[in-house]
Amino acid sequence: MPDVTVKQFADVVGIPVEHLLTQLGEAGLTVKSADETINDNEKLKLLSYLRRSHGEGDTLGATEPRKITLKRKTVSALKQTGAQGKTAKLVNVEVRKKRTYVKRSVVLAEEQERAEQLSVEREAVEQEGVKLKQEQEEKLRAEAARIEEETRLKAEQEAKLKAEQQERPKKESPGAAAAKESAKPAPEAEKKPKWRADKGERDTKYGREELHVATDMASRRKKKTKFRGAAVASPTRHGFERPTAPIVREVGIPETITVAELAQRMSVKAAEVIKVMMKMGSMVTINQVLDQDTAAVVVEEMGHTPKLLKENALEMDLGLTGEISGERISRAPVVTIMGHVDHGKTSLLDYIRRTKVATGEAGGITQHIGAYHVETPKGMITFLDTPGHAAFTAMRARGAKITDIVVLVVAADDGVMPQTIEAIQHAKAANVPIVVAVNKIDKPEADPDRVKQELVKQEVVPDDWGGDTIFASVSAKTGAGVDALLDSILVQAEVLELAAVKDCLASGVVIESSLDKGRGPVATVLVQNGTLRKGDILLAGSEYGRVRALLDETGKSLTEATPSMPVMVLGLAGTPNAGDEVVVVADERKAREIALFRQGKFRDVKLARQQSATLEDVFSRMEEGKISTLNLLIKADVQGSVEALSEALQKLSTDEVKVRIIASGVGGINESDIHLAVASGAIVIGFNTRADATARRLVAEEGVDLRYYSVIYNVIDEVRAAMTGMLAPEFKEQIIGLAAVRDVFKSSKLGAIAGCIVVEGAVRRNNPIRVLRDNVVVYEGELESLRRFKDDVSEVRAGTECGIGVKNYNDVKVGDQIEVYERVQVVRKL
Repeated sequence: MPDVTVKQFADVVGIPVEHLLTQLGEAGLTVKSADETINDNEKLKLLSYLRRSHGEGDTLGATEPRKITLKRKTVSALKQTGAQGKTAKLVNVEVRKKRTYVKRSVVLAEEQERAEQLSVEREAVEQEGVKLKQEQEEKLRAEAARIEEETRLKAEQEAKLKAEQQERPKKESPGAAAAKESAKPAPEAEKKPKWRADKGERDTKYGREELHVATDMASRRKKKTKFRGAAVASPTRHGFERPTAPIVREVGIPETITVAELAQRMSVKAAEVIKVMMKMGSMVTINQVLDQDTAAVVVEEMGHTPKLLKENALEMDLGLTGEISGERISRAPVVTIMGHVDHGKTSLLDYIRRTKVATGEAGGITQHIGAYHVETPKGMITFLDTPGHAAFTAMRARGAKITDIVVLVVAADDGVMPQTIEAIQHAKAANVPIVVAVNKIDKPEADPDRVKQELVKQEVVPDDWGGDTIFASVSAKTGAGVDALLDSILVQAEVLELAAVKDCLASGVVIESSLDKGRGPVATVLVQNGTLRKGDILLAGSEYGRVRALLDETGKSLTEATPSMPVMVLGLAGTPNAGDEVVVVADERKAREIALFRQGKFRDVKLARQQSATLEDVFSRMEEGKISTLNLLIKADVQGSVEALSEALQKLSTDEVKVRIIASGVGGINESDIHLAVASGAIVIGFNTRADATARRLVAEEGVDLRYYSVIYNVIDEVRAAMTGMLAPEFKEQIIGLAAVRDVFKSSKLGAIAGCIVVEGAVRRNNPIRVLRDNVVVYEGELESLRRFKDDVSEVRAGTECGIGVKNYNDVKVGDQIEVYERVQVVRKL
C-alpha cells in the first residue's frame, strides 16, 4: 500500500486529525503535521501500541498472549420415537464446549504476589500483638503500684484512727459504739467514679435534689458485687430521717396557673394546696385556674418564695421586646383609606392603582382590608382599604393603629355619616394625621362646602379655614384632583419624617389571614422594620413557621420585602389573628416554644373567664331556660370577616332570643363543621366560602341549614328574620261587639239567660266575653248560647235583640254590659 498523509489516514479511520497526531506521538512516531506521510510499518507500530493500551495484546508477536480460550461445537441427531401409529421425530442435539488455558508464568506470578501480601499482613498482626502485650504489662504495673499506694495510705489512716480512739475516753455504750462502727462508709464507697466527682452531695442518680436524709439510701438499685465479703451487722438507725431544715423553693408563677400545676412546682400534692385554699376561704378544684395574685398568696402561705413571671418573659429572653437598633432610613408612608360605606374609597384607590378591585368585592363593598403599594413618580405609598360598614369597626380600628396617615373619604353629595364620625374617632385615638378627600365632586348635587361645615363640627378644620387638616377635592370617576391628593399625602409624610431600620430581623403586623385550600395558611403582613426574606423563621402571634414564599398583591413572587411593604406570606403552621405582631426569629426551637406558650396562655385565659358555679349563676341559668337561642356556625374567607360577622350577629341578641356562635373559623366548610352543626342544631353560614363534596353529602343526609353569603347586609337581615321567627307569639285583644242587658230570664237547662240588644259591633258565639257592671269587669268567660227568636244563631249584629247564655255564670243583672272580644296574633319584629 503506498504511503498516505496523516489527514488521509484520519479520514479512512474516521477520527479527528488532532486525535490521530496525539496517538502517533504516544506510539513513539515523530509526526508533527497533518501533511506528513506515514508508511505501513508505522501503521503496524501504531496498531500494536493501541492494542497494548487496550489490553488485547499484539497478534503479530510483539507480546505473547496470557491466556487462550478454545471453543468446540459438535452436532448430532437423536431419533425420538412417537406415539403408536406415528412416525419417529428427528431431534438435532448441539453440544458446545469452552476451555480456557492460562500461561503458567502468569499463575505463578499471581500466587507469589498473594503469598508476599499474606506474609506482610502476618508480620503486621504480630507487631500489633507485641505492642498490645507491652501496653497491658505497663497498665498492670501501674495498677499494682496504685493499689500498693492505696493500701499504704489506708493502713496509715487506720493506725491514726486507732490511736485517736485509744486516747478518747470510752464514754459511749457498747450498742452506740457498734452503731457508729456500722455507720462507717465502706472503703469501696469512698472511691467515687470520676463522672460523679463534681456532683453535689444530695444529687441522686435521677438528677433530683433529695431532702436532708441519709445519703446512703439514695440509690434504688445497686450492682451485684463479684465477691461476697464477710457478713456485716445491719445498722440500727433508719434509712430516712426527718428533714433537718425546711426546703424553700422559688416558685415561678405566670399570669394564670392551675391548682395542679402550682402544686407540681412546689413539689407537693394538689390536695395540700386545696386544703390551704380552703383554710383561706376559697373552694377550688384541681383543674381550676388561679390568677397570679392568688397563686402568690398560696405559695407564701406554704412557706415558699413566689416569683412573678411577666407576661412577655419568654419574649424578653429572646430579645423580641427590646429596641430595634441600626441605621434608620426613610420609608414610604402607610396610608389607610377610611370613610362611610359607598362613599368611593375603593373606587378612589382603584383609580390610583389603575386596576379593578371594586368589581372583585361582592356588591362593590370592601369586605376585608386590602393592602397595596403604589409606585408614584414622587415615591412609593402603601394603601390600606378598610371596610365602611358598621360591622367592621374592629378592622377600621386595626387599620388606624398600623397607619401613618388616614385619608378620610367623604362623598360631596352625602356628607358626614356615622362611619365617617367613627373613622375620625379611630384616627384621633391613634394620634394619626387626617387628609380629607372630598369625593364625587363631578356630581351636580355635590356640595363640598357643606362637607367642610359638617367636618368642623367633628373638630376637623380645613387648612384654608385656619386648621391643620389638608382637604382635597377629587373624583374617583374622572380622576380629577387625584394627583393633588397624592402630593398632599407625600407632603404630610415628609412632615412626619418616617424612618425604619432596614438591616435587621424583620418585624411587622398581620393585616389579614386566610386559609387557602391549595396553599394552606396565608397571612398578609405589613413589614414595619427590617427585611423579610424567604426561608426566615417567622413568629406571628401564636403561630410560627418558615417563610416558603412571598407574594405581592398581584400574586407575583418576591425574594424579600422591605419596610412599609405589604406581602402575602406562605409557610405558617396556622392562620394567625389579624392584628398579631410578626417578628423574625433566628432560632426555630425558640419560636416553637413561644408559640406553644402563647397558645397555652390563650387557653388558660379562656378557662379563667368561665363563670364559677355560684348560686346566682344557677338562678341565671334557670332563667335562661326560658330564652330561645339561635346557634350559628360561621366560616369565612379571611379572619377579619370572621371577627366582623361574629360581632355584628352577637349584637342582634335580645332579652328573648340570644345569638350563640358555637364555632367560627377561616377556610372551606368541611365534614367536621357539619357534624358540629348537627350536634348543636346550628345554622351554618359560609361567607365567601363553600362546602366540599363530603360536607355537601352530609348536609343532604342530615338536613342541615347551610347558607352561602357574599355581602354582610344579607347575613344580618336573614339572621334577624330567623330570630324574629323564634320570638314568642304576642296576642292582642280586639273588642268586636258590646251588648246591653235589658232583661233576665230563667231557663231550666241553661240557667240565667240575658235578654240583650247589641249596641256596637257584632256578638259571635264561642268568643270570649267579659261581663261589665258599672264599667267594672265582674266575670270573664265565654258564650254558651246565642239565640234570636228561639233560633240558635252564630252572629248577631248591632241594633238587634238576642238572648245570651253565659257559661257557668248565673248572676247576670239588668243594666250589665256583655263585651265580646277576640285574640289576634301580632307579628313581632326585633
